[in-house]
Order: sequence, then structure tokens, then C-alpha cells
Amino acid sequence: MRSVKVSDHMVARPITISHQAKVGEAARTIVENKVSGVVVVDESGQVVGMLSELDCLRSLLSEVYNQGGVGSAPVNAVMTTPVTTTTPEADIISVAESMLAQKQRRRPVVVDGELKGQLTCRQLLNAIMAFGPDLR
Repeated sequence: MRSVKVSDHMVARPITISHQAKVGEAARTIVENKVSGVVVVDESGQVVGMLSELDCLRSLLSEVYNQGGVGSAPVNAVMTTPVTTTTPEADIISVAESMLAQKQRRRPVVVDGELKGQLTCRQLLNAIMAFGPDLR
């Protein structure tokens, strides 16, 4: 049987950004790395938030509308908190159910406060598709 552990399906080095960064920098990071969001970390590398491309778009459009400095809002003002995390040993099916219930597209994988990876909908789809020959 194939593994259902998070550690076997997670992205080992997720894209991160500092909570002190500006939204413009975060949007550029998201676009350049072709991801739908990033993990927001503090100076010690602790996960403090999540930032999606929709969060960035919402902030940038608001700044355009209000004629502010586009991209100048701090990430920590628009990131999603609190962050729900998981562990490498968690069962991907349980994590997938939780992500669906909470309408989340990504879940940081943390051990003793340290970011070890990230599980996204894409990894979940790949893992689940591997279980059924009709899905491959």
C-alpha cells in the first residue's frame, strides 16, 4: 500500500517570505515562483501567517483604488492568521478533510516550531490519484 503520511507527499522547501516584507515583494515572489501562496515567517523562521495570491491581489487593488503606494502595505497586515499546521506523520486524508472544511489550499508542515514543508492541494491530488488506477 502507498504511504498516506504527509512527509511522503509534502513540498520539502516551501517558498517563504518575511512578515516584514511588502505586499509588492510578496506578489513578485508568488509570480516568479509560480505558486499560489507563500508561508510567512518571522525573524527566527517561525510560521506566523499564510499569504495567498488572492490576499496580494485584494491588497494591491485596494491600494490602486485608494491611490496609495501600490505594493507598499506590509505582508503582516494582510496575511491569514492564525495558521493551522500539520506534522510530517499526519495522515494525508485527515489533513485533506481538514483543509476542505477550513477552505484552505495549503498547510505548513511544522516540527517543534520549525517549518519542514508544506502540503498543498496539488500534492494531495497527486497522492490520492496514486491510489486508484482509474485516476492515473
